Amino acid sequence: MKLRHRRQFLHLAAGAAALPAVSRIANAQTYPTRPAHVVIGWPAGGPTDIAARLIGQWLTEKMSQPFVIENRPGASSNIAVEAVVRAPADGYTLLFVNAANAINATLYERLNFNFIRDIAPVASIARFPLVMEVSPSVPAQTVPEFIAYAKANPGKINMASAGSGSPQHVAGELFMMMTGVNMFHVPYRGAAPALADLIGGQVQVIFDPVASSIEYIKAGRLRALAVATTARVEALPDLPTVADFIPGYEASSWYGLAAPKNTPVEITDRLNKEVNAALADAKMKARLADLGGTALPGSPAEFRKLIAEDTEKWARVIKFSGAKAD
Repeated sequence: MKLRHRRQFLHLAAGAAALPAVSRIANAQTYPTRPAHVVIGWPAGGPTDIAARLIGQWLTEKMSQPFVIENRPGASSNIAVEAVVRAPADGYTLLFVNAANAINATLYERLNFNFIRDIAPVASIARFPLVMEVSPSVPAQTVPEFIAYAKANPGKINMASAGSGSPQHVAGELFMMMTGVNMFHVPYRGAAPALADLIGGQVQVIFDPVASSIEYIKAGRLRALAVATTARVEALPDLPTVADFIPGYEASSWYGLAAPKNTPVEITDRLNKEVNAALADAKMKARLADLGGTALPGSPAEFRKLIAEDTEKWARVIKFSGAKAD
């Protein structure tokens, strides 16, 4: 009798232990059953916000629940990241990430989170090339000519960026690290005022996303020297790459979707599948191209690798330059 009771007890205990796992799987299979929030660390209206809303609209339509975009700008998106990593890992609070998050891991000495450790990568979305461009007052017509001009005028070249630690900033620091030229960094609060001063000649060079610069380039108000990606871009097909002259140089921005760590893999895999379906859609590709980007489909593991590689790459550049957060 005692043996029978013991077996019953062990059977019930094993069943109880399995309940949380069964519950998580069931919840993942029915996900989502209520609205989800996609937190973005940048203001409304910019390219990052527009891309987030495109993906949010797609997920809303395909998953039959609202995916609400929630803007929480501040501290170069660190406020948004902290809010998400502290949220329940249930798939209802997601983070729209970009290259700045990989840069911030080293740029900020004290963060209340570890970006790589505390997030679950869901899906990469798009890559956005930067373009090296100069003021019309700069005589250089090519990257080699610019390097020669900068070395002949040490300390006289002002390099603009959208802020300390921005992709524009670290792209310029990487250029200096790989060429030995000396430029003075001038951070602005956003790309718009930086471009205005570049056009006016107050600063001489910037590494800026194609989307925000292309109209000025086509109008002849800025002179593009090269794109910072490893391959030419469709929007500026006649423009060489920086790597054509500086082998190994690459600087670009990217967007993706992440969740708090420990989010059930069934949920992250389903979200990944839907995002990749969006990136295969011709209309979505066209909308991303309008923003200057190219679709970047892949698995959660591939996105994690991209984040880790960029974090390591920009850590070396930031340590070399001594850059600090504003």
